[in-house]
Amino acid sequence: MPTKQDALNLLKEYNDNPALVQHGVQVGACMAHFAEKAGEDAQRWEIVGLLHDLDYEKYPEEHCHKAAEIMRERGYDEEIVRAMMSHAWGICTDVEPLSPMEKTLYAVDELSGLVNACVLVRPSKSIMDLGVKSVKKKFKQKSFAAGVDREVVLKGAEMLGMTLDELIAEVIEGMRARAEECGVK
Repeated sequence: MPTKQDALNLLKEYNDNPALVQHGVQVGACMAHFAEKAGEDAQRWEIVGLLHDLDYEKYPEEHCHKAAEIMRERGYDEEIVRAMMSHAWGICTDVEPLSPMEKTLYAVDELSGLVNACVLVRPSKSIMDLGVKSVKKKFKQKSFAAGVDREVVLKGAEMLGMTLDELIAEVIEGMRARAEECGVK
């Protein structure tokens, strides 16, 4: 089984855009956080987060499908490939998130992007002083981080049986725990 470092190297191999790599690292950190809370394998979950957008920069028209092919070639098992595919359910795949790992990835992907955008507009440029209230205010502002699909975030929270506030708090916590690695310290 490939390691977290192998996954990060693979992500960097297929993505030249530092923002896409950073997004993968942030989603990976959130996934590890949720896995630890659930008593699951944090490294497996983190790998799924790291690689969820593996093919997005080089193969946008084949998003997820090309990543699945690459991941299989590199020795990733079907549980990890399926989880990666599930994050784009209803967008470019028909793989519905069913397992806790899949539902978590679906829920945190878009929201981590919003949280990152919130950090970038803070005077401190840090997640250390970011609160749920600030993120919720920006969530309601449709023009802010307009690429973030709010419906996916809400559906993800529902899948996890969490309120939006709870989900936001956990995503902040997951990124805050690895603020330096995530580029949000």
